Amino acid sequence: MKATGCPRFQQSLRYSRRDALRVGSLGTLGLSLGQLLRLEAAQKNFESQPGTAKSVIQIILPGGIAAQETWNPKPEAPLEYRGPFGFQKTPLPGIVLGEVLPRLAGMADQLTVVRSVVGNIPDHGLATYNMITGQKPSQAIKHPSVGSVVNHEFGPRNGLPGYIGMPTLENVSGSGTGYLSDAYGAFSTGGDPAVGDAFEVRDLRLPNGVDLETFEKRKNVRDLVNEQFRKLEANPAPLETMDSYYNQAYTMISSDAVRNAFDMSQESAATRERYGMGKYLERVTYGKSFGSEAGGRMLLARRLVEAGARFVSLQYGSWDDHVRLRESYQLQMPAFDHALAALIQDLDERGLLDSTLIWVASEFGRTPKINASAGRDHWSRVFSMAMAGGGLNRGLFYGDSDATSSEPSKDAVPLCDLHSTIYQLMGINSQKELMAPGERPIEIVDDGKPVEDLIA
Repeated sequence: MKATGCPRFQQSLRYSRRDALRVGSLGTLGLSLGQLLRLEAAQKNFESQPGTAKSVIQIILPGGIAAQETWNPKPEAPLEYRGPFGFQKTPLPGIVLGEVLPRLAGMADQLTVVRSVVGNIPDHGLATYNMITGQKPSQAIKHPSVGSVVNHEFGPRNGLPGYIGMPTLENVSGSGTGYLSDAYGAFSTGGDPAVGDAFEVRDLRLPNGVDLETFEKRKNVRDLVNEQFRKLEANPAPLETMDSYYNQAYTMISSDAVRNAFDMSQESAATRERYGMGKYLERVTYGKSFGSEAGGRMLLARRLVEAGARFVSLQYGSWDDHVRLRESYQLQMPAFDHALAALIQDLDERGLLDSTLIWVASEFGRTPKINASAGRDHWSRVFSMAMAGGGLNRGLFYGDSDATSSEPSKDAVPLCDLHSTIYQLMGINSQKELMAPGERPIEIVDDGKPVEDLIA
């Protein structure tokens, strides 16, 4: 039926029974339907609809990787700027990648690299917050991460949480829900898929001695108890948040499809080898196998996206290389290059690359000049960001830095514009305002505008 009447009338027709109950409860606070409508009219509210990127795999490289050694080498720069590595030719005329990325260089026509990202925060924690939330840090308010916003706008799918972190995002600044409810936070796997068949997801098993039938009975009893609590509690919000966790856990535990998505034992030896699992186990530092982490985590990310996960975030390595950058990259980059190339190819072969955005995020870049300790220090004035799939223009290397990687030389992309582009690919208008405590509407991204040239 065609909608008739003025926009305000049409808006009033969209209120459901749940909304009516909400208005009734607000009446006890002295708010009428008209006042509620005026409050929401003051909020920029764009309806989110699933976009080209149905899923996101966010790969966080903590510490800040150097564009000079990876996405934007400068072969003609003096040695002290160029760094310790050479470069790799790509299928794209005039485009080279760092010597440490041979596999990715060979498939550069599948990548989308922004070589002119502009930040303004050289501090790890604050810059990570800016990268993960799309907002500058504030003493007045905590902003939600991109994953939490996606979870808020679209919610779970196929029984899988809307936001998954592996093994955990607790040490990632800005990865929380900010002013949104805790219900939109990341589900942490707890266990690390790097261990292969021994991988277990925390809390995805029934307690010993409890079968599914017993668990179902306990759930039904708990529902009755919670209903009584709701009748007694003046503010049911905390209980409802607890319920969301419980219901999510129940759905996951009771679903064969969800358990299978996390079951790494279902992958063949050939697939594991393709992702580099085991290949780099001899390259050990601080008691960890970086190769196993890269391959295992990216392989699980593919499994989760294939099963319907919307936003999967993982970390790999440590890149704060103030000293001995060469040794650090020789240790960590081969596994990363191997696993990321496999992930892109695997998604493409399965017909999932166009609907899955891969986003390699790092908080800032590194200084133009190699320092006295054979490393590079913090640099936020210009750095590079690599992405793939999700509706981006494939084979596009957008923007550039100057000859010494000191400043943008063309098509500078502020972080807010990069985040707005990612949100647009997901089907979310970054200018939409979400309601913070105190009935304070806040834009998802301040002043951001999508970079249309990046979008196919």
